[in-house]
Formats: sequence, structure tokens, C-alpha cells
Amino acid sequence: MNVNIKRLTPDAQIPAYAHATDAGFDLVAAADVIIEPGATACVPTGLAFEIPEGYEMQIRPRSGITLKTKLRVQLGTVDCGYTGEVGVVVDNIAQAPESVSRMVKDISGRLIASTDRELHRYNTYIIRKGDRIAQAVIKPVEQAVFTEVDALGDSDRGAGGFGSSGVGSPHPEYFREPMGKERI
Repeated sequence: MNVNIKRLTPDAQIPAYAHATDAGFDLVAAADVIIEPGATACVPTGLAFEIPEGYEMQIRPRSGITLKTKLRVQLGTVDCGYTGEVGVVVDNIAQAPESVSRMVKDISGRLIASTDRELHRYNTYIIRKGDRIAQAVIKPVEQAVFTEVDALGDSDRGAGGFGSSGVGSPHPEYFREPMGKERI
């Protein structure tokens, strides 16, 4: 599949798959973005995509950023009809305590030094131009046809919603001790 891409800034990075079998390709920040504790920012990629009709681009988090930092990339959809700049929405879920030394972290979670006094805030993150901030996957789209009815069919679950199936494992074999050990 061919996807046309337009650079909106001269040094925007054309996406690439890290490995031949990867489903997702990296999206790279096109500018430095500072995200304070509790704040949300849209990180520009400097790219516009022409997604083929019948497909969408899904924006997803990178696992390393999620594991090592308080930054959370929000899931996003780029529809085939949108040809503007793709941005990545990032939340900083950290809270800033009142009485601690103020430091800035990069997207790997490492503390960094800064000469700019505005950056010295505890749990503030800086995404630097060139950082791989998210990944994207291009997937086919299937649209539903909606039919209004007076009643829905029966199911085993019915209207049971959040937590209706419980939180424990329904499979006791998952809790067996390894062979040769007995439970106390």
C-alpha cells in the first residue's frame, strides 16, 4: 500500500518501520514540547498523510514511554479524509508536590539539567524535536449500518456492564503450585 506523505517542516522525519515484521511505525516530534504535571499537549509531527480510502491511521503509545514515565499518549484516529498535520496528544499524569526540588525529565524518564528557569518544575517533561513519541498503524475500516429496533436479542450477559464478570480468575489451574511443592 502506498501512503503519500507531505513534510510540513523541512526537518520532519518520514516514518519508518524499525523491523520488517512490525505492525507500527514511529511518529517523531517535530518540535520541543514541555508538558507540566497534570497538563495535556499536542506534539506536532510536521507531517500530513494521505490515507487511502477505506483505511485509517491509528495513533498508539510506545510501551517504553508508558512504562518509564508519567506521559500517556492518547489513542487517536486519523481518517482518510483528513490531510492536515498529524499531532500526538500526550498527557502528563504526574502531580507536582509542593515542597520538593524541581527537575525536568526527558521521555526516557531521566532527569536532565536545564538553564531555563521555567523548565525547573518537578515532574515536568520535555519532548525534544526528533524524539520518537508514538507509533501508528494503518488499518482497514469497516463501517456499520445502524438499524433502530424496539428490542435487542437475548444474550448470556444481558445488560451486565463494568465488573459484571468479577475480577478473579475463573480458571483455578492458574493457581496451582509448581510440581513438587504443596500449598500450606
